[in-house]
Amino acid sequence: MTPAQLRAFCLSFDAAVKDFPFDPETSVSKVGGKLFALTNLDARPLTATLKRDPDDAVRLRAEHPGLIVPGWHMNKRHWNTVTADGGLPDRLVRELVEDSYDLVVAGLPRAERLRLDHA
Repeated sequence: MTPAQLRAFCLSFDAAVKDFPFDPETSVSKVGGKLFALTNLDARPLTATLKRDPDDAVRLRAEHPGLIVPGWHMNKRHWNTVTADGGLPDRLVRELVEDSYDLVVAGLPRAERLRLDHA
């Protein structure tokens, strides 16, 4: 997956926005003001830090050593850093981004979730 593809995919979700709250290099994808993907689009390898169910996070790390690791500078129980530009199929990377978005949306207040459902 290229940086442009990753950026476009993150922005393809309902109400998703891109922000740079930390520095000009670190791109943060948010929904409802909550982070669902964190990446440096200029870094090589290209990685994305994504939210994950804790049991799935551990399983994915075991299945893809070196390509999926505990989330860098994040709660290691709930976040994985995924290498997006090699080794993993693009389909899997897209699934992991979508799952992260869905987990964050599920944690939003009910009114916010309903607004997204009708967008």
